[in-house]
Amino acid sequence: MSDRVSNFLHDAVSAPHLGAEPKDWLALLKPRVVSLVVFTGAIGLVIAPGHINPLLAVVAIFCIALGAGAAGAINMWYDRDIDAIMRRTTTRPIPAGKIEPGGALGFGIVLSVISVLLLAMATNLCAAGVLAFSIFYYAVIYTIWLKRRTPQNIVIGGGAGAFPAVIGWAAVTGHIGLLPMLLFLIVFFWTPPHFWSLSLYACTDYEKAGVPMLPVVKGARHTRWNVFVYTLLLFPLALSPWFLGLAGRIYGATAFVLGAAFLYFAWGVLRDEQDAKGVSLTKDQPARAAFKFSILYLFLLFAAIAVDRLV
Repeated sequence: MSDRVSNFLHDAVSAPHLGAEPKDWLALLKPRVVSLVVFTGAIGLVIAPGHINPLLAVVAIFCIALGAGAAGAINMWYDRDIDAIMRRTTTRPIPAGKIEPGGALGFGIVLSVISVLLLAMATNLCAAGVLAFSIFYYAVIYTIWLKRRTPQNIVIGGGAGAFPAVIGWAAVTGHIGLLPMLLFLIVFFWTPPHFWSLSLYACTDYEKAGVPMLPVVKGARHTRWNVFVYTLLLFPLALSPWFLGLAGRIYGATAFVLGAAFLYFAWGVLRDEQDAKGVSLTKDQPARAAFKFSILYLFLLFAAIAVDRLV
C-alpha cells in the first residue's frame, strides 16, 4: 500500500510530456463518453422544477462535463498498463507515449477540483457534493477497486455514469428528488447490458489484459443471459416515471417502444450461438448491434422525458 501511495504522489507531481498536442489532452477526457454524460446531466437540469439563470445552467453543464472528463483522465492514468495491451485502447495518449502518466494524473486532479468548486459557487453544495462523489466513484471505486477484482465491476460501477441527471436536478433545486433517482436507477440498470454487449466482442482484449469481465470469467453464454435479464428488468423500470405520474404519455409511449426494441436486440444476443460453435467473439454482430442501439436508447429515452415535461 505504501508503494502505491508513493507511486501516486510521484505521478501527481511529475511533469507532463511537453510534445503533447491539445487533441491529446482532449482525448484524455474521453469526449465520446462525456457527450452522453453531458446530455443526461442537461436533461436532469431541464426537467427540474424551479428556475435557474441560463448562464448558471451553462456553467453547471460545463462543470458536469469537466468532472466527467477529469475522472476519465484519472482512469486512463491508472489503466495505462492494460490500455497498452488492449487493441482498442493502444492509441490512447498515455500508452501511445504522447502524455506522461504524471501529467495525466495531475491534469485529472486539477480539473476535478476546479469542476467541484466552480459548481459549488455557481449553484449549490448539494450539486457540487454529488459531482465530487461521482468523480470519486468512477476514479476510485470503479477504476481502482472494482474493475480488476470482480466480474461484477460493471454492475456496481454502473453508478458512476448514473449521477449526471441527479447533479443537473440538484443544480436547480438544491436537493435530490424521486424522479432524478429513478433516472439514476435507469442508467444503473442500463449499464450492464450496454457494457456486457461490448465485452462479448472485445472479450479477447479483456482476457489478454487480465480484466475479469463477465465473458472472461463466466463465459459468453452466461453473459448473454445476463444481457437479456438486465434488459428485461430495465423495461418496467424505464416505465416507472410514467406509472408513478412523474412523466406523461409522450414519455410513457417512448419508453415502451424503446424498451421493446432493446429487448429485441437483447434477444438477438441471447439467441446467438456462435460461441457454442467456436466462432471468434470478435465477429459477434448481435452484440455489436445491441451495444450501438443501447446508446441510442438512452439518448432517446432521456430526450423523451425532457420533451414530455416541456410539452
